[in-house]
Amino acid sequence: MKIVISGGTGFIGRALCNTLIQEGHRVVVLARQMGQVHHRPELPVQTVEWNARDSGPWEQVLDGADAVINLAGAPIADARWTNARKQLITDSRVLTTRLLVRALSRWSSKPATFISASGIGYYGATDDHRLDEGAARGEGFLADLCLAWESEALRAAEFGARVVTLRTGMVLEQDGGALPKMLLPFRFFAGGPIMPGSQWVSWIHRRDHIGLIEWALANNRISGPLNAVAPEQVTMRTFCEALGRVLHRPSWLPVPRFALNVLLGELGTLMTTGQRVIPAKAMAGGYCFQYPTLEQALRDVLLKRSTAE
Repeated sequence: MKIVISGGTGFIGRALCNTLIQEGHRVVVLARQMGQVHHRPELPVQTVEWNARDSGPWEQVLDGADAVINLAGAPIADARWTNARKQLITDSRVLTTRLLVRALSRWSSKPATFISASGIGYYGATDDHRLDEGAARGEGFLADLCLAWESEALRAAEFGARVVTLRTGMVLEQDGGALPKMLLPFRFFAGGPIMPGSQWVSWIHRRDHIGLIEWALANNRISGPLNAVAPEQVTMRTFCEALGRVLHRPSWLPVPRFALNVLLGELGTLMTTGQRVIPAKAMAGGYCFQYPTLEQALRDVLLKRSTAE
């Protein structure tokens, strides 16, 4: 398959490109800056520069593509949520997706599949209720963002594309995402849960996240939202206890909610609230998770060197 990927230089995109190429697919990466591309040198990755804002010669790579995977977006948790930062986060997702879909619509040979990132923030801050793909949208900045983001992606269905929106939870690996930021206090014997500790953490190993993308590419019956989370959901307290066990460190020093609110402002709610999300479509459709339990996933991420990615 010819697969075009936006956001292919990021935490998930790099590993996804390497996997798809190893499996024989032709991969084209849309990159904002050519110097950002750091894939394994022995793998043939075609890169095309774009600014993610305007039409241009880059659109030609979309002609004849079998699938487009849209992973572009500024990091959610890398800076305090000022109004300007929230606008950047929104524009880098909503406007980029709109641009891609409009570009796709211009070609006579259109992709059969359009897979676009989203997040479990769609469901808002929730209690113990288990949330499948049919659950209602919640409230707050992330819920509004995900709705607008997915709405732009779903426009690709107007020209016959099968659209899948990946509602992703916390992705676990050593070289990016939230996990490395959580490790430092544990390494200094000062780890503990972010309070209140009862908030739910819906997570997924990066290999399973990539596996779900591959599964969605190959499975024509899958469309609409797809929860990209593992079958086991845990509370923040349980997550940190498991992290402590794997690292042979205590999990005894809680991080108070008010401290995060002072330090991070509205962004702090991302860590002090959560969602209990289940991968209902993946389980019903027969996807086999490589890392279905948290401790198994953490042991793989933290105790073994990855040779595949």
